[in-house]
Amino acid sequence: MILILVAYLGGVLTLLSPCILPVLPFVFARSGQPFAKSTLPLLIGMALTFAALATLAAVGGGWAVHLNAYGRVLALVLLTAFGVALLSKRVADALAQPFVALGNRLMQSSGGESGSARSFLLGVATGFLWAPCAGPILGLILTGAAIAGPNPQTALLLSAYALGAVTSLALAVFAGNRVLAALKRSFNTGEWLRRGLGVAVLAGVAAIASGLDTGLLTRLSSSGTNRIEQALLDRLGADTNSAAPAMATTNNNMSDTSTQARGENAGAGDALPVEGEMPALDGAAAWLNSPPLTREALRGKVVLIDFWTYSCINCLRSLPYVKTWAQRYKDHGLVVIGVHTPEFAFEKSEDNVRRAVRDLGVEYPVALDNHYAIWQAFNNRYWPAHYFIDAEGRIRAHHFGEGEYDQSEQWIRQLLTEAGHGPLPPVAASMPARGAQAAADLGAVQSPETYVGYARAENFGAGELARDRAADYRAPATLALNHWALQGNWTVAEEYAVLNEAPGKIIYRFHARDLHLVLGPARDGKPVRFRVSIDGVAPGADHGMDVDADGNGEIREQRLYQLIRQAGAVRDRGFTIEFLDAGAHAFAFTFG
Repeated sequence: MILILVAYLGGVLTLLSPCILPVLPFVFARSGQPFAKSTLPLLIGMALTFAALATLAAVGGGWAVHLNAYGRVLALVLLTAFGVALLSKRVADALAQPFVALGNRLMQSSGGESGSARSFLLGVATGFLWAPCAGPILGLILTGAAIAGPNPQTALLLSAYALGAVTSLALAVFAGNRVLAALKRSFNTGEWLRRGLGVAVLAGVAAIASGLDTGLLTRLSSSGTNRIEQALLDRLGADTNSAAPAMATTNNNMSDTSTQARGENAGAGDALPVEGEMPALDGAAAWLNSPPLTREALRGKVVLIDFWTYSCINCLRSLPYVKTWAQRYKDHGLVVIGVHTPEFAFEKSEDNVRRAVRDLGVEYPVALDNHYAIWQAFNNRYWPAHYFIDAEGRIRAHHFGEGEYDQSEQWIRQLLTEAGHGPLPPVAASMPARGAQAAADLGAVQSPETYVGYARAENFGAGELARDRAADYRAPATLALNHWALQGNWTVAEEYAVLNEAPGKIIYRFHARDLHLVLGPARDGKPVRFRVSIDGVAPGADHGMDVDADGNGEIREQRLYQLIRQAGAVRDRGFTIEFLDAGAHAFAFTFG
């Protein structure tokens, strides 16, 4: 509500901008005519045109965020034109001239009088003049749209801004020419504000063109700011209809030791308690494999909600079970919904998630919960998290983390039986899985999930991490267990470390059967070659599915890579990954 009020006041202050001058003659020309039939339609036309143009700018920013090549270039051209227009009155006048001429023709054809329809058309034309009259608050609104993508909140803020400007113009009409004289005296200050905004816009264009926006967007992602965001979610969600008990931990992945947090659910065969009503599934950025699903449309079905994200090792290891349940019971009343809530910024990309869903063989509906709307509605805290919902839309059980799959399937069968869906097929046998989806050797895992970005980095064994700037690192000769180091020239951001110059290395002393690393290619999408070794030699039979026996691999997309799967006895080992090309992004180690 406060943001809406600020946006409204920012619109009111638009009247103090010098670029409002071309608009005022058309507005004041209506002051002697009936307000409802002349001035009001004019102002409505102006507001609608302004909102439409501002929304286009927001969509252009959204293209830049999603790194669509054509949309990015178009957005940069559009923003550059806006910035130059704000800096140069001559350029702004040239851009406005066609619309001034259109307004003059409309005025002349009406003989100074106008009906409602003609006044509305005049307002539409005038809106094109008014759109470049951007103040700092509008700049902040459009910047927010560029970061989060166009969304209902952005549309509401733009509407509030337009309404504020219309309000100030309406008051100016009633006040008459005295207001116009006073405004002219204030325009010198407004001119400098306008130029300052022009400089800021062009600086933003330069930042996007140079790739700095990638780091900014990453630091603003849901997980990158989890300390602040989670505290806010805790406060906002304290009184909501919680689907899960309050958890003391933050919204990090469940650890690779498959730590579980379970509610006070009944055992197999016992009546399952009612934990609450299923929250709405509103707020998803997109749906894959299905049109948007609603709580009401799912009544009569047993629903399994699976919170996951495609680079989460624990989610990947539970995925074979979830896919099997979806296939086995889909004709018996079960609907499985995967709620993909991103941990890293790259997991917000619909293209990335769509590719992962295809590669992982996920055929059931997937909601892209990029803004944590469904996550917050369930008051969830974990990946993976499973919520079991009966045919009446009530949450009857939940399970956090890996494991206890037999119990989860029994809950599914129990809820299907309650709903009258039977007879049911036999209980699923063991789930064969390969690569990263294979079950972990939990008894051998002594290494924790380890983040490379400085926001959650621990056990760095080579001095201090330089934050958000290039630095040369030298790895020590030996590392203690579960410590890691960088070698070469790297820039460490909150979520990841990026290699500036090849070659470069990451070294880790670990104890587990499997070693995985979340990696991404260079910013321009070029693949990055790498080579891994274990205790200084090629992995041979101990190689993971994403490298060969000689340790060679290539980063082509942003995802989790399985680098080591030991075939023999598990013990403390020294792992090294050497990147042969610059631009590699390293996010987090996980083990199994």
